[in-house]
Order: sequence, then structure tokens, then C-alpha cells
Amino acid sequence: MSNYTTLINAIIQRTKAFEDDLPIKNNACRSKFFFHPHPTSKVCLFFHGFTAGPYQFEPIGKILFDAGYNVLVPLQPGHGVAGNWDSNNPPPLPTEAKVYQEFALYWLEVTRTLGEQVIVGGLSTGGNLAAWLFLERPQEINKAILFAPYISGTNSLVDFFVEVLPIYFEWLNKDNPGNFGYKGFRVPALRIFLDLGEETLARVKNQPIAPFFAIVAESDRTVERHELKKLFRTTLQHQPKSWYFSFDNFFHIPHTMMTKSEGNQYQDLLITIAKAYIESNITWFELMEIGHQILQGKTFETAVETLNLTQRVCSDLSVMLAVMNKKIIIDNE
Repeated sequence: MSNYTTLINAIIQRTKAFEDDLPIKNNACRSKFFFHPHPTSKVCLFFHGFTAGPYQFEPIGKILFDAGYNVLVPLQPGHGVAGNWDSNNPPPLPTEAKVYQEFALYWLEVTRTLGEQVIVGGLSTGGNLAAWLFLERPQEINKAILFAPYISGTNSLVDFFVEVLPIYFEWLNKDNPGNFGYKGFRVPALRIFLDLGEETLARVKNQPIAPFFAIVAESDRTVERHELKKLFRTTLQHQPKSWYFSFDNFFHIPHTMMTKSEGNQYQDLLITIAKAYIESNITWFELMEIGHQILQGKTFETAVETLNLTQRVCSDLSVMLAVMNKKIIIDNE
């Protein structure tokens, strides 16, 4: 226990010293750690989105901490740095994937020392990085959650623009009060994630992978859901504990789906669905069978008991099934 206490204190102190030297743009961009005074059954490592910061995972981090887990949300390389950034002086974002990959591997090693089962996840390009990590180290990761992962974009013309043009781009929602990150970036800094996404889609066809849960929204015009469905269907053949969920247009959930301040008024619902995956231990096919039983008129509790899954599901799963598109369940019958 004394070694554990020494370790978490060292993580906090080293990270603070490093971020003080940057210096950090504001406290919202600082790494967020939610540590219990002892190792936990599960420990979560989350990667924030492109040009954003760890503030995106503070709401879910607090909920998972309260559920008994350690949670780490480290600031990514080149992000959250104070400065007068613009087209003539763009923020110092990496333009080589290796920088992010070494960062992810380092934090995975740290995370593994703090709990029994490792959960990794990320939003947008952070989800892309989490996907690379569960392909790279599938034996070390229990589960992954990809929140609107930027595996590929929705518009081939925009993808071409990202791949080719070395220009500076400003976000359309740059003045949103919930945005504490950079207002713009040079396109080559984003390009590496499209390349990483292509690599991910190719690798899942023929190598081991940790189970993952892709959470997307139909109202999100940034990511290509067709490619994500293909990724899910491909991995389902050899990783049946992978899940897929898409929020209906009714919810109007934006790409920046992790917080209310960035536009998701259903933040708590999103967290509940993610927690259901973390705390359940069933396959996609078992999930669909529960849904099928409910469509036949059974309550969630009765369906789970009938299928002898009571000890393997989280009660939060009933919420996810209540808002899931019933056509998905019917098509899987």
C-alpha cells in the first residue's frame, strides 16, 4: 500500500511540475486524476479530443470514481499550452503519430499499476488513439470505449482537404463557452489521425483486439458511422464482447458529446450507457437476446433472470436498451 501511495503522489507531482513549465492555458486543460487510496478493481484511462483538454472527461471521471474506480485523463502532447495562437503562430500540436503513440503507451504502463482491469477510451481523435492502443496491446486492456472516434470523416472532400492542404483552420464553435482548448490548428496536425484510422481499419481484419464499445450519434456530422459499423462487424467475429450504440437524431448530440458545456444536454445518459458497458460482462449477442426478450413483453429484470445473466449485467443496461433503436434488436433476431 505504501508503494501505491508513493506512486500516485509521484504521478500527481510529476504531472503538475511538467504542466507548470509549459505553462498551461487554464486549469480546465490540466490532467485530471481521480485516485482512491488503494488499487481498484478497474482503472480507466481516457484521451481527450483534438485541440481540447482533459476537462472533457471530468464528468464521467467523477461518476466512475464514485463507482469505485481509479481514473486518469492525461493532457495530450502539444495541447493546452498558453499562448497567443493564430494562423501566423499556430499551437504546438504534434505532426507525427509516433508522439501520440509513445504518450499512449507510457500512460498505459502507468495505468496498469493502479488497478486490476484496464479500461481505455477517448473522444474523437482520442478515440482513434484508444483504438490504436487496444490493437497494439490487446492482452493488457480489458475493454475500450470509443466516443465518436475520428477513424474517418463523413465527407470525402473534407478528408481530401485534410490529407493535402497545409493550411490553418479555425473551429466554427471556437467561441463556445464550453471550449477551453485551442480555437484553431494547422491541418497537418489533424492529418495523422486520418492515417491512423486507415491503419486501424486494416489491422482489425487479421489480428487480436480487445473488446470495445463504439458510441456515436446520428446528428454528428464529423465521423463516418458506416466505417465504424464495419469496424464493429469485423471485430465481432473474433471479439464478441464488442458493442455498438448510436444515439438517434432526436437527442441532437454533437461530436463534442462528453459534456453539457460543449453541447450534449444528455451527458448523464451518455455516462450511464458507458458505465453499463464497463460494468457488464456479456457478448453483443447476449445483449441482443435481452432486448429480444423485452420486445416480447418481459421486464428487463425478468429477461436477465430468464437468460441466467443476472450476475453479469449492470442495472444501467436497462437504460441503454430503453433508448436503443429497436430495429437493431429486430435485425439481430
